[in-house]
Amino acid sequence: MIATLEGTVSEKLQDVVVLNVAGVGYGLLVTAEDFGKLVPEQEAKLYIYEHIRESSYDLYGFCSLETKNLFELLLSVNGIGPRMALNMLSIGTVGEVRRALAGGDTKFIQQANGVGKRVAERVVVELKDKVGLAGVDLDSLGILQSESSLVQDEAVEALMSLGYSAPDAATALAGIPQDIPTEDRIKRALTGK
Repeated sequence: MIATLEGTVSEKLQDVVVLNVAGVGYGLLVTAEDFGKLVPEQEAKLYIYEHIRESSYDLYGFCSLETKNLFELLLSVNGIGPRMALNMLSIGTVGEVRRALAGGDTKFIQQANGVGKRVAERVVVELKDKVGLAGVDLDSLGILQSESSLVQDEAVEALMSLGYSAPDAATALAGIPQDIPTEDRIKRALTGK
């Protein structure tokens, strides 16, 4: 199994980056974000995902382990292959894709080539809770900083007891002042006002 490859970027061809490792050129399929980051004639280390079938042997390369982990999480959804997962990761930054999954934004996911409404809905339903709070930028929502303090917030706990996930509860409470009584915060979150 190939875990990482480290070498010089020798070429960039459409969606493939050729990484020269000790004289051997490995063709790596990469996300649009990573394609933009990798510069010819510069050193690079990529995390590798191998996809071996009877008729092909494809290598997928990722500049960060976080991107590779999200890629593998997308592959865990029934009906999602490596190419489709790579297309989903290519519609934005890893953070944007995580936020879309955590926030249930199927329209954003549908922007990926070959991803329709049903597939986007399936991906969001299956992965919404798995991407967890890492998919929600709490600073941009103006909410408490840590997951432990988020769960200690009584309004979040109340919404979670009503079936909200922690990210959904955080999103619902975004912009609602924390200095008002908890029950008022919950009412405003539920009514969206």
